[in-house]
Amino acid sequence: MIGNVGTFCIPDGPCMIPVGFGLSAPSGVLMVGAALVLRDAVQEAFGSKWAFASVILGVIISYLLADPWIAFASLTAFALSELLDFAVYTYIREKGRALAVLMSGIVGAIADSAAFLYIAFGSFDYISGQIIGKLFFTVIVAALLQAKLSWQK
Repeated sequence: MIGNVGTFCIPDGPCMIPVGFGLSAPSGVLMVGAALVLRDAVQEAFGSKWAFASVILGVIISYLLADPWIAFASLTAFALSELLDFAVYTYIREKGRALAVLMSGIVGAIADSAAFLYIAFGSFDYISGQIIGKLFFTVIVAALLQAKLSWQK
């Protein structure tokens, strides 16, 4: 996605999309944001072992679908961010699932953004847009989950 989808593409760099607040980010942020939230959902529905297996599967798919250097950066960032997301979600989830989704998503988005940008492009350009783009899904899902939990009371 990062090399082919976006409103504009940087020569020898990623294709970009607007993420709000006048910021742009590589288009892959949408998929990463979704992956962070989906990993939490897999853990909730099927348990920690399946969540960890989904991280491994995501790493393999990421590697198979991208340019070799981008794949390495993506694989490393994905593994790091998903494992941190897993750890934070697991630690916080008993305090509240919506809070766990939000906090693990924030940690995962920051880790993924920093690792990917540095490894893939040797810079932290667009890190703000990366984080905002990834958190888009996290904030929406956390808000919906909190609303659902509130209605169930």
